[in-house]
Amino acid sequence: MVSIATAIVILGAAVAPFLSPAWVGFEQDRVGADALTGFGEADLRRVTNAILGDLVLGGGDFRVTSDGSAGSAPVLNDRERSHMVDVRGVLRGFGLLTLASLAMLAVAAWRSRKDPIVRSDMRHSIRRGAQGLAVGVAVAAGVALVAFDAAFEVFHSLFFAQGTFDFDPRTDRIVQLFPDAFWSETTIAVGVVAIVAALAVVWVARKRGAGAAEKAGGAEPGALAAAR
Repeated sequence: MVSIATAIVILGAAVAPFLSPAWVGFEQDRVGADALTGFGEADLRRVTNAILGDLVLGGGDFRVTSDGSAGSAPVLNDRERSHMVDVRGVLRGFGLLTLASLAMLAVAAWRSRKDPIVRSDMRHSIRRGAQGLAVGVAVAAGVALVAFDAAFEVFHSLFFAQGTFDFDPRTDRIVQLFPDAFWSETTIAVGVVAIVAALAVVWVARKRGAGAAEKAGGAEPGALAAAR
C-alpha cells in the first residue's frame, strides 16, 4: 500500500503544475490555438482561464463567452460542456485519491517513527513505488511516442462513455483550444517530470537508508536486510 500510495502522490504532484494558466497559455501559444479559434490573445486567455477555473476549482458550468458578454452564446456547445463536466469528475476523483494516498503515507511515517525496522521497510516500499512509477511512465511514454492517437483513445475509453469525447477540430472549440499537439506535448512533459521526481525519491530513499544502516552498524535491520 505504501508503494502504491507513493506512486500516486508522485504522479499527482507531477500533473498539478500542468493545470496552471502559465503552462496552458505557453502551450497554446506553441500550438497556435489563437489561429485555430480565431480569438485574439486577450480573449483566448480569458476563455481558457475561465475553463480552467471551472475545471480545477469547480462551481462553474463552462459557459464562458467569447466576448465576455452575458447575452452571448457560450464558447463551448452542450456536448463539449458535458464532456468537461465529466473531465472535472475524473480530475476530482484523482485529486481525492492523491490526498488520501498522501494522508496514508503521513500516517505510515508517524507509526514508523519509533521502530527502525518498520522505518526501514517503509523506505524500501517508498523506493519500490517510485521505481515502479518511473518504469511504468517510461513504458507508457514509449507507447505514446509511437501511437499517441491510439493511446489517447484507450485512455478516454477507460474513463468516459463511448461517443462523448469525439470532437471535430473544424467546428468544435474544445479541440481548437486544446488540439492534439497540445495534449501530446503536455503528456510528454508530465511524463518527464514524473520520471525525474520518481528518480529523486528513489535517490533520497536510498541515501536515507544508507545513513540509517551506518548508524545501525553497517546494515539495515530486520526483515528488510533479509529480503535484500
